[in-house]
Amino acid sequence: MTLGEKLRYLREVEGTLRGLDRELSQVELARLVEKEMGKSISQSYLSQIESGSRPHLTNSTRLLLSRFFKVHPGYLVDDPEGFTNELVSDLGAVEDKLDLWLISGAERFSRDMELHHALLTIAKHRDSRMCLLLLGTILENPGLAERLIEVLRAQPAQPAPKSRRRS
Repeated sequence: MTLGEKLRYLREVEGTLRGLDRELSQVELARLVEKEMGKSISQSYLSQIESGSRPHLTNSTRLLLSRFFKVHPGYLVDDPEGFTNELVSDLGAVEDKLDLWLISGAERFSRDMELHHALLTIAKHRDSRMCLLLLGTILENPGLAERLIEVLRAQPAQPAPKSRRRS
């Protein structure tokens, strides 16, 4: 992934985390950086980075953006050719790869605690593939997801069965 692609991805995630249901625009990003970090970055500079006409960041800009997006400064560089953050071994089962993908997704959305928790819960389930297939089936039925959430959130938590003590 190139630096420009990473910056665009981070704008998309940040917009979602801020409840916009869309990516932050470059102008919005520049304004938020100045407001929240007290330092300025221009929209044109962001555009040059994303277009690839400026392939590298200055160290001060890399640190500023990494603090704003809460990522490691080393993330804000082009990945080496052939780089992948996926496991490339065929030894792992499909289920293991799926669980790792879910955990990675949970980490990306760590500021959205409900989504973070949901992804980790699926990853920890003994059959995460089945969980996702079930979710797909639920979503194929109009209104079912909304009704299930309504019913499940209305139910008080069930207490765990009490263990019997021997006297």
